[in-house]
Amino acid sequence: MIGRYVISIVTGVAVTLTLLFVMQLLIESGQSALTKPRERAQLDFVRVKRNENLNVQELTPEKPPKPPETPPETPPQDMDNIDTDAPTIDIARPTVSTDTNIGGPGRMNIAEGDYLPIVRVAPVYPTRALSRGIEGFVDMSFTVTITGSVIDPIVVQSTSSMFERAATRAVLKFKYKPRVVDGVPVAVPGVKTRITFQLQD
Repeated sequence: MIGRYVISIVTGVAVTLTLLFVMQLLIESGQSALTKPRERAQLDFVRVKRNENLNVQELTPEKPPKPPETPPETPPQDMDNIDTDAPTIDIARPTVSTDTNIGGPGRMNIAEGDYLPIVRVAPVYPTRALSRGIEGFVDMSFTVTITGSVIDPIVVQSTSSMFERAATRAVLKFKYKPRVVDGVPVAVPGVKTRITFQLQD
């Protein structure tokens, strides 16, 4: 019975001393952690400004033919040297047609020829693509109407869907000289163009 008490007392003293030692270690390490200055990481943000460079393929219209040179003026006749006794020749008057229909809407004379671009609007670079530094192109197909406007734009191919809306909006602002056949303007479907989105460092 006495042996059990002795063992219990010895064990209790050992556990108590061990706990006190561990607590002393924790207190010392805690004080060093509180007094030691903390290292803070610093982040530097560098913002690089990019310049937009939108390349839109331009179709250069052919130069119109050079107008014929104006013939020199005929010098005035000398009325004093006309011979009044010279024989006369009776010539019948020529027949002149009075048809004034010159073709075209509103009786306007429209030159024959294919459609030609007049106004090509550069698209607005999409914000998401600009912030991510993404470049690409969009191939568009559309119809040129008899008034030279653009309808029914269709995306044939694109490198990213982020560019499709900007390319479609730009194409709808294009203006063309319409195609004229036999003096009458006609619509031209299936006109294709490529709009390139490119960033310049």
